Amino acid sequence: MKKALAVLAAGVPLAAVAVYLPNASAEPTSTPVSAPPACAAPSLQAPAGTAVESVTAVRQPGGTVHGTGILGGTAENVPAYCDVTVTLTHPGDNDHAKVRTWLPLEQWNGRFQALGGSAYSAGDNGVGLANAVKSGYAATTTDAGVGDVVDTGWVLDGKGQVNAALLKNFASRSAHEATVVGKAVVAGVYGKRAAFSYFTGCSTGGRQGYMEAQRYPGDYDGILADAPAVNWDEFEVATLWPQVVMNNEKTYPTDCEFKAFTSAAVQSCDALDGVKDGLVNDPSRCDFDPRRLVGTTVVCEGKELTITAADATVVRKIWDGPRTTSGRKLWSGVPIGADLSGLAGITKDTDGPVKGAPFQVPALWVQLFLEKDPSFDVSTITYSDFTTLFKQSEAEYDKVIGTDDPDLSAFRKSGGKLITWHGSADQFIPTAGTVQYHDQVEREIGSAERTDDFYRLFLAPNTAHCGLNGADGSADGLGALTSWVEHGKAPATLPATLINADGQAVTRDLCSYPQVSRYKGDNADPALASSFRCVSPSRH
Repeated sequence: MKKALAVLAAGVPLAAVAVYLPNASAEPTSTPVSAPPACAAPSLQAPAGTAVESVTAVRQPGGTVHGTGILGGTAENVPAYCDVTVTLTHPGDNDHAKVRTWLPLEQWNGRFQALGGSAYSAGDNGVGLANAVKSGYAATTTDAGVGDVVDTGWVLDGKGQVNAALLKNFASRSAHEATVVGKAVVAGVYGKRAAFSYFTGCSTGGRQGYMEAQRYPGDYDGILADAPAVNWDEFEVATLWPQVVMNNEKTYPTDCEFKAFTSAAVQSCDALDGVKDGLVNDPSRCDFDPRRLVGTTVVCEGKELTITAADATVVRKIWDGPRTTSGRKLWSGVPIGADLSGLAGITKDTDGPVKGAPFQVPALWVQLFLEKDPSFDVSTITYSDFTTLFKQSEAEYDKVIGTDDPDLSAFRKSGGKLITWHGSADQFIPTAGTVQYHDQVEREIGSAERTDDFYRLFLAPNTAHCGLNGADGSADGLGALTSWVEHGKAPATLPATLINADGQAVTRDLCSYPQVSRYKGDNADPALASSFRCVSPSRH
């Protein structure tokens, strides 16, 4: 299924904010349960610390479901379902968080699935819920009392300070409370509890999945948390780095020039896995120097442009990632092979100067959460300012929304399973942050073997942000997760369809990190997964 992409009012592509559409192809573990025809509001006990403001139940005919908000999208051939909406409030906080649960009126598969959000939206816009219902799941999501993906009117209160209650909702507590409510709704409508409970999400949804594993380890049997926005307080500032580089270097390469650098890097490092197949299987080994393109020409909109040393400097700094003025590394940069224009966007008025067009998600983070000034001009940030902002974000928000606690021992003890896939060409959330977190968990747990017992990470070559949801290929992570949870079959690989640099679909078995894919040779067809095997990575 393809993810929905939207264009923001400012004309900046919202490619980072994907509607998460898990394949949900896993077969039921038992005969599907026929749900009762009644669709009535169940009696519910409010989760601890909350009060229930209202409960409504509406029988929906199904058919075509249209997603709300900027992301939109549609789901077709949806069966009839019961739509239960519970509105919660935290007394004294003046918030109103809606929890929506959709329950198939026939052929419920006995499973419960919660869906996470995108960017500054805490939950699904209806398309993911509908697709979950199509696959037989009873599905839940919450808006946490906040808005759509870039609706941040809730952030600052009347005194110009961050609304701590709504931030807490968005960061952690509403996802947990939706779990409690959703499970209770399932039991109330069906007259029995779900046999298994799953959480699915990508980007912000992926972060929410990790938050559940860290703070509420007993909520779910399995969590599918892809391209996760963990280390939120750090990477959210770091993703503004490409704009800071261009503004401080006073150099704004065009999209064509950026593509020339990316294409050259991919071509240079393509064969590191043993065959040229349009995929860089281990980007960490790619050491392409952008200065190699200085003096070459590219054609952009009919004009011939010459790559300059200044262009190469901008690309080198963006790939390298944020550093202090003294050269100390702060965070990872945009991965080699990823679309540089995602975060290094530019705009030009007629006969006006070229200016940076920052991606709205990190720009809003700096304006509202750090500067607490919606009018703050992010183009004025110097290299020194950037370091100050980065440290401020860590100090103020790590404990609230960082989602980087590596102690998953309670989740492991509860029997939970966690699967993550992350595109190696993710242009918005550097894959290196997810890898770093996995390594920290491994150290905390004590060994790779003990970590593999419950947590596996898969990196997808040439795949953009949330790309395996359909735009840049596909993978049935939820099917792998249910098989692991319900049948004890740990996924050694994750079968996927990828799109190579030539736009061709190829099959691959994504290797469980830290293993990487290597070509078997003997003229095997590089379009087939069977032509590759998983091996330990080569070290520099």
